Amino acid sequence: MVFLLVGLTGSGKTTYSTRRLESAGAVRLSVDEVVHKRHGRYGVDYPEPTYFEKEAPIVAELQEQLVRLVAEGRDVVWDHGLWPRKHRDEMKQLVEAAGGRWRLLYFPVGREELLRRLEERNRREDANALFVSPEALDDFFARFEVPQGEGEEVIAPDWL
Repeated sequence: MVFLLVGLTGSGKTTYSTRRLESAGAVRLSVDEVVHKRHGRYGVDYPEPTYFEKEAPIVAELQEQLVRLVAEGRDVVWDHGLWPRKHRDEMKQLVEAAGGRWRLLYFPVGREELLRRLEERNRREDANALFVSPEALDDFFARFEVPQGEGEEVIAPDWL
């Protein structure tokens, strides 16, 4: 099974995947963690506008790893926001072409709760703590396509 996680920054995707899925044996593939390991902190060690050029080859590399893991019969967590429906559809097709099955887990969290979570998280410096301002969060909401009729399973914000 491949778990495709969908949600905005701070919605709980990584926490859920480490506590519930990875601890049950799934292999978690995190784009943000690999970008951090190779390039440092977003907006600190490299300019924010260069994130996507750093991200693209890592996404491709982790997709290859996902295909190998599916072929081995492993459960996998794709820990990346999958904001546009197009990206979700591409990942579903990749999983199916590799002979796997997918579950689309959606983490809906409102703006005020995300701001609260991000205020705390913005003080950290780890790979999963990209600094997000309220203005950036508004931009994220504007670019995020809520999954509807895509086979999504909603993970309620109070699961924590």
